[in-house]
Amino acid sequence: MSATHIDVNAVDLAGLGAWMDAQGLPEGPITGLAPVPGGTQNVMVRFERGGRPYILRRPPQHARAKSNEVLRREARVLAALRDTPVAAPRLVAAQTAEEPVFYLMEPVDGFNPSTGLPEPHASDPAIRHRMGLEAASALAELGRVDPGVLPGFGRPEGFLERQVPRWMRELDSYGELDGYPGPRIPGLAETAAWLEANRPASFTPGIMHGDYHFANLMFAHDGPRVAAIVDWEMCTIGDPLVDLGWLVAMWPQAAGLVPGLASPREIVDCYAALSDRDLSAIDWYAVMACFKLGIVLEGTHARAFAGKAPKDIGDLLHATTLSLFERAGHIMRDSIST
Repeated sequence: MSATHIDVNAVDLAGLGAWMDAQGLPEGPITGLAPVPGGTQNVMVRFERGGRPYILRRPPQHARAKSNEVLRREARVLAALRDTPVAAPRLVAAQTAEEPVFYLMEPVDGFNPSTGLPEPHASDPAIRHRMGLEAASALAELGRVDPGVLPGFGRPEGFLERQVPRWMRELDSYGELDGYPGPRIPGLAETAAWLEANRPASFTPGIMHGDYHFANLMFAHDGPRVAAIVDWEMCTIGDPLVDLGWLVAMWPQAAGLVPGLASPREIVDCYAALSDRDLSAIDWYAVMACFKLGIVLEGTHARAFAGKAPKDIGDLLHATTLSLFERAGHIMRDSIST
């Protein structure tokens, strides 16, 4: 659902106000109720109360089976990161013990580059170059947080060993869709075998965002700083270098959003300067990202055969899958720096 199509009148203002009173938040009428622009699987609404602005995040009116659990996880993550230097939206309060599940956070003073560049970013190449390095810096900051702030969150033991089998099972499951002829992905078997043969022997567990790329970042209006990392629904405890691989694998798309970004090698070097993690296997993480994302996108292609997704979208995403596996092959041969 697009946030611009949210019926703000569906928000229970009286109930929300009473709940906020119970949390000791500033009292008064709720004013300025407006949807937050942009696509989202959940509802986001901005409002003011007692002279303070808020963002309300809650499931859509027709909630999915896991909508409440996703919001519980997000609220838990944001609570854990609230007192850290990580550029995450600042959680104000959350209702997670009962339904409806929702939470309040502070609005982020920033912009998303996927919607265009404001000034001075649009006309200053130095700022655009630095935006890429700031994306790496913000990720390194997340990697420094003690994962102990999220006890029992995720399963870091055997995390890397599970990746290839888990995504191959996902790909196999598409065969249950009527009409899908199976994955016609050149390089699939070779990429899976390379990943298994070159998997890092060990890693230091940490907090992973799970979908770290430019479209999930908001940047400050006055410079290249990352104002906030958004959309934490895939966060877990695993190997944070998977996030770096994801960022690097998605870099051609990021360059389409923001011309003049730092190169993939500069991104990796910036992260390395701010982290004590071993980046000698960064090519593996980038190939893993291409492999996983390619398989995820192939799911829409498969659903299109069964009439469960538009054919043109399925074809487009299948083409993206093929390009991702081509990029994986390039990285396996020549590394990300070429």
